[in-house]
Amino acid sequence: MAQRPLTGIRVLDLTNVLAGPYCTYQLAILGADVVKVEIPGRGDLARHLGPDPALNDIGLGASFLAQNAGKKSVELDLKHPDGRAAFVELLEVADVLVENYRAGVLARLGFDWPYLHALNGSLIYCAISGFGQDGPMSQAPAYDQIIQGLSGMMSLTGSEDSAPLRVGFPVSDTVGGLTAALAITAALAGRHGDGLGRRLDVSMLEASVSAMGWAVSNYLVGGLPPQPMGNQNPTAAPSGTFHAADGPLNIAANRQGQFEQLCRCVGRPDLLTDPRFADREQRKLHRDELNRELDTALKTRPALAWERELNLLGVPAARILTVAQVVELEQLAHRGFLTQVPFPGEAGADGAAGGRQVRVNGTGVLVDGQPLHPTAPAPLLGEHNDDLPAIARRWRAADRATR
Repeated sequence: MAQRPLTGIRVLDLTNVLAGPYCTYQLAILGADVVKVEIPGRGDLARHLGPDPALNDIGLGASFLAQNAGKKSVELDLKHPDGRAAFVELLEVADVLVENYRAGVLARLGFDWPYLHALNGSLIYCAISGFGQDGPMSQAPAYDQIIQGLSGMMSLTGSEDSAPLRVGFPVSDTVGGLTAALAITAALAGRHGDGLGRRLDVSMLEASVSAMGWAVSNYLVGGLPPQPMGNQNPTAAPSGTFHAADGPLNIAANRQGQFEQLCRCVGRPDLLTDPRFADREQRKLHRDELNRELDTALKTRPALAWERELNLLGVPAARILTVAQVVELEQLAHRGFLTQVPFPGEAGADGAAGGRQVRVNGTGVLVDGQPLHPTAPAPLLGEHNDDLPAIARRWRAADRATR
C-alpha cells in the first residue's frame, strides 16, 4: 500500500469522551493528521475514565488510550486571545474540524459556521451532538444511555420479562462516531469536485434510529411494533441462541435449506415432517417447541463441534464468546485487526517501543490487502504544545501545495 487513503488530510479534533474521538480515531487510522485540541490542565474527560484508577489518575485512562492512538495533543484555551490566535492559524489551513460540544457552544466561543466558512471556504465542519444543532431537544444533555433509551433501542433489548435493557457497550456513541466519519469522508469527496467546505450536523439520536434498520422499518412500512425477544431473531426460526453441551451457541437457519441441513445434522430429520415446522411462518408460530427439540439434540456435543460441522453444511453457527476470548480469536490475528503501540511517553526517540505496550483495535477494513493501525500511541496531555508552530507551518505548506 503506497499510502493511506486520507494521507495529507488535516483534522482539528475538539472532541471528548467517545462519539467524537471514535470518529477522529477512524480518520487517523485512515491516514489523516489529527491534532487534538484539549483544555489546558484538564484535557479530554476520557483521560480519567476506565477500570484502572492508577491510569485514570495520570490522565491516561483506558477509554482514552483506546480511541486516541495516532493523534497529537495540544492545549489551547479558546477563551484566551493567545489560544484563539493559535487555533485560528490552524483553522485557516485545516481540512476538517470536528467537535462534540452541546449544540451552540462553539458558536458562543465565536467560531460559528459563517465565521469558519469565511475564514476557510474549503473547511469541512462536523458537529456531533445528542440531538442535532436545532430542534426542541437540541440543548438537552445527552450520554449514550440517554440516546439508547430515547431511540427505542432499549425497549427491544432483552426478553419480554427483562426489557428494557441497555446494550452492553456504548453503541449510540459508536454509531454516532461512525456516522460522522462517513459524512466527513463523503464531504471530502464532494469537495474534490467543487472545492467547497460543508457544515455537517450529526445527531446521535438520528444515527441510532437509522442503525436500528428493520426494527424501525417493520413498523414504518408494515405497521408492526417490534417486541423484545431476547436472543431470538424475530424474522426467522430456528434463529437465535441454543445450548450445546458446554455452553451457548448461536444458530441462524433462516432459509428452508439451512433448516433442513440443521435437522439432519443434529439427528432429528423427523422435525422436517412435523406440520408445526413446515415453513418459515409455522416455525415462527411454534418457535418455543422447535427450540426445545433442537436444544435436546444440541446438548449432546460441545459448541465448537457443532459450529464447525454446521458451517461446513452452510448453516451459520458460532459459539458465544467473551471479550477475553474474542480478542484471542485466530481470525482476528490472521487479519491483523489488533495491534500494539507503545504506552504513551515510553517510545524511544526512533519510535521503537521502550517499555509497556498497549493493544488497540483497528478498523475492520483492509486497504490493498493490508490492515491499518495507529502510527503512534495516544498522546500525553499537551505532548505536542512545543510542536504547535511547526505543525502550523507544515499544514500551511501542505495547503499551498494542494491549491
